[in-house]
Amino acid sequence: MAVEVPVPWDDDLVRTYQERYKGLVRLAYLITSDAAAAEEIVQDAFMAAHRSSEQLRQPYAYVRASVVNRCNSWGRRHKLEREHRPYPADPVELGANEMWDALGTLSYRQRTAIVLRFYEDLPVERIAEILGCRPATVRTSIHRGLLSLRKVIIR
Repeated sequence: MAVEVPVPWDDDLVRTYQERYKGLVRLAYLITSDAAAAEEIVQDAFMAAHRSSEQLRQPYAYVRASVVNRCNSWGRRHKLEREHRPYPADPVELGANEMWDALGTLSYRQRTAIVLRFYEDLPVERIAEILGCRPATVRTSIHRGLLSLRKVIIR
């Protein structure tokens, strides 16, 4: 039986983990609205970055993009699970945090674009790269998302 020799962690990636882990978990939480999923997504993103650390020039940008992509995958999977759930879920009591409730009404693309724009303060072009779409699509997602948020909050 062959014994695997552990690959040492890249210093820049370790530093990124130490400095940015909590912020990335918050980012994932804002997109998924699930604390456990957010932590798991960020940990998985760091492990993926570790596996390809020789090729990384900007660890934080790579991990952030990986977190957003994994959140979107999680959202698609979560939506399918909800649609195919055999019985309705038990009612959940929502807190009084109106903004959080309002964010929950947005599509994953709108929520992700708004969180990246206003929480991460990224330019539209960078968000488009992360989401794999055109800048015009990002601007439209942000615009429509903000309109939806206004309708929900003003009610």
